[in-house]
Amino acid sequence: MQKIVKWFAPLLAVGVTIFITIFLISINSEEVSIESEPLKLKSEEIISKSKEKIWLNHLSQTQKKGYFYPVNEVYVEVDLNKKITKTITYKLSAVLKDPYQLFCLKEELKHHGLKYFLKKDKQGMELLIYSKNIGKLHSLVNVLKSYKILAQIKPYKEEY
Repeated sequence: MQKIVKWFAPLLAVGVTIFITIFLISINSEEVSIESEPLKLKSEEIISKSKEKIWLNHLSQTQKKGYFYPVNEVYVEVDLNKKITKTITYKLSAVLKDPYQLFCLKEELKHHGLKYFLKKDKQGMELLIYSKNIGKLHSLVNVLKSYKILAQIKPYKEEY
C-alpha cells in the first residue's frame, strides 16, 4: 500500500503534464477554421484607401491559427470649419459659515435647478456654481440675502 502511495503523486504529475501537452498541441494545430471569418464593415473601402505602415494594421490582418488579435480601430471625423460662438459663463461663489447655511443653500439650489461644487478647506466652506444664465444667479443671490449668505457673481474664465 505504501508503494502505491509513494508512486501515485509522480505518476499523477506525469499524467497531467502529458494531458496538458496534448491539449495545447490540439489547440494550436495548423487546421484553419472556415467557420470563423472576420466581420466586414461597410466603411472598409475608406479604410483600404489609407494603407499606412503601422503595427496595428499588421495585427488586424494576421489570421494565424484561427486567432484574431483584439485591435480596436476608431475613426473620428471632425468638422473644424464651424464657427465657435463665445458664451460667457458666470461663477457664483458663496462663503458658508455653518451647516445651516449650507442646508438652506442646497434647498434653494434644488428649487432653482442649479448644480454646484462644494469646496472645503481650512478657512471654511465655499460653494461654487457655474452657469450661463445670469438671471437665475441674480434671483438666487436675492434669495440668499434673506438667509444672510453673502454671494458674489463674477464672469468665469477658464485657466489653462
